[in-house]
Amino acid sequence: MDAASIAPALTTASAINTPQHMQALARANHVRLARAELKRSIARGELDVAEVIRESPWQTESMSIAELLTSQRRWGRTRARKLLQNLSLNENKRLGTLTPRQRALLSTALTTRDVGARSAVLV
Repeated sequence: MDAASIAPALTTASAINTPQHMQALARANHVRLARAELKRSIARGELDVAEVIRESPWQTESMSIAELLTSQRRWGRTRARKLLQNLSLNENKRLGTLTPRQRALLSTALTTRDVGARSAVLV
């Protein structure tokens, strides 16, 4: 057994020059910035949370459901917790671990709740 068969293969030039912990920090910063931009878009009303849940972009994979819900205007922990309790979902559950059924259930609940709130304002 020689050292070449034990050592991991390096495939990119950046991996040779940059230590692994620095690569991990760079990746974490990239995810953090993308997630912050997503949350700002939701707060401005440019993106719908139900749509984000259905599409499941890469930024949301490790994001908790409550974190996404509370990024909406006028949504706090209590409102998010009540909705999730009615759906039997844990607020700390990660969006990336939702089953297709749970994803559909949550997006439908948000859509109907949003439509109901809009019609109440119009009356």
